[in-house]
Amino acid sequence: MSDNKRGLGAWLLGAALLAFMVFNGTALTARAEQAVLESADCGKCHEKQVLAIESDGGRHQTKVTCVDCHVEHRPRGKDVIPPCARCHEGRPHFSLANCLGCHSDPHMPMNLQLAADLTGPCLTCHEQQGQEFKEYPSKHSRLSCTFCHSAHGLIPECFQCHKPHVEDQTMPQCLGCHPVHQPRKIVYPMTTPRRFCVPCHAGIGELMAKTKTKHRNFTCAYCHRGDHPSMPTCRVCHGEPHGPEMIAKWPVCIDCHIDSHNLQK
Repeated sequence: MSDNKRGLGAWLLGAALLAFMVFNGTALTARAEQAVLESADCGKCHEKQVLAIESDGGRHQTKVTCVDCHVEHRPRGKDVIPPCARCHEGRPHFSLANCLGCHSDPHMPMNLQLAADLTGPCLTCHEQQGQEFKEYPSKHSRLSCTFCHSAHGLIPECFQCHKPHVEDQTMPQCLGCHPVHQPRKIVYPMTTPRRFCVPCHAGIGELMAKTKTKHRNFTCAYCHRGDHPSMPTCRVCHGEPHGPEMIAKWPVCIDCHIDSHNLQK
């Protein structure tokens, strides 16, 4: 075979090989561009995370998909773990640092792991409770939020720290008088049993048990209505039972009747 024929054959072979490589490269590129991951693909490798979202994902399950947060995947991209602030903005709570300190698993965002002495971050969401503590200071306002609420959403029993007024008292009965975040702002219905009052006002309870007057038939809250302590005047119920001359001389009822809880005639 002549050198010319050998050269032409080599050239044709090279051209064919080049064409094959270009064709296959283009096809591979096209296939790579078409290979777009969808959320349904994620569970093939990330089964644990998918199960976590399905069990307790909250809005991360209902409002977003995997690829809404994880917009890229290695090795083709590095934007794999998004910052929380990409979606969460516009509220004081979202400007806090160290989101994962409480929301340790973003796939279960409301399964919070709270520190033992935490208040500030809590009040960025629970502003009303913080304002109540500020307006009505008490021993409760000197405690951290997580002293009582050791888990997010946990409402502890009052009797965890406090003795009941009476043996069979229930927590709803406690909260009927003592709003938990302002416990010294005592408001009660007129039907509150006297037995809830006398453990703190034992001396008055003894007098009411001994008195022979109609006052013995009333609950404490019937006279002491509204916010505690409420001190009514006798005229609220009795009006002006005596003539103007006597009232002018003795304007204070208990100057004669001694004690409203044990009236003297």
